[in-house]
Amino acid sequence: MRLNDVKPQKGSKKRKKRVARGISAGQGASAGLGMRGQKSRSGSGTRPGFEGGQQPLYRRLPKLKGFPIVNQKIYTTINVEKLGSLPANTEVTLTSLKAAGILTAVKGPLKILGNGELSIPLKVQAAAFTGSARSKIEAAGGSCEVL
Repeated sequence: MRLNDVKPQKGSKKRKKRVARGISAGQGASAGLGMRGQKSRSGSGTRPGFEGGQQPLYRRLPKLKGFPIVNQKIYTTINVEKLGSLPANTEVTLTSLKAAGILTAVKGPLKILGNGELSIPLKVQAAAFTGSARSKIEAAGGSCEVL
């Protein structure tokens, strides 16, 4: 066997279909593109996402930035600095803060945030504490209880 004897296998090479070269070629006249219309013309067809003039899907959908939190917990929040006006060793709860006039509106369970300083010991009962709030209350000699 020599290099000039090498040929592709029989049936592996197929002739390219010559379209629009007369009726005897098999794909004459309309070149297999049907009769008339946009898709039978030369050039590209419609752009991706085109829906024939109807408002396309990408313009029908709202442009949202992110998604809403489904079961979002809403807390009544208060900072540690607001608790400094209370007397020492007081039991701090949602109802006691409302009675003292520190809180005006109750939106949900109480959450203590860590902004500010605290110097008096308090017994705080709340649904949640931030890490800094817990450390400031305990550093002042108070206690934190999660309800």
